[in-house]
Amino acid sequence: MAACGALLALIGSGSPLRGPCALFFLLAAPALAIAVALRGLDPFGRLIAALAGAVALDMLVAQAMLTVHRWSVTGGIVAVTALSLLILAAGRVRQRPGAREGSKTGQSFVTAKPTDS
Repeated sequence: MAACGALLALIGSGSPLRGPCALFFLLAAPALAIAVALRGLDPFGRLIAALAGAVALDMLVAQAMLTVHRWSVTGGIVAVTALSLLILAAGRVRQRPGAREGSKTGQSFVTAKPTDS
């Protein structure tokens, strides 16, 4: 449904579903990207933080476009999509804090053995 809203907005369709679906896309795309980046939180906290971040991102894009006098629906959809993809990519490549290279569990393969001296 979100992708359908973005597509309807980008092609300039006159469908009555254009507005609600585009609004859903503008909330869902950044929220999903932020939720992936915040995978360490509990589910409810991640949902609230992702939705708040999505609203903040949408407002920042709108404010920036209005500031430079370049507001357009197509530009807003493209900007939110690009920023959401950047956040998603950053969240996917980020390693867990305890993970080491070559270790899938975050634990070292070499363990220290006590000496008898």
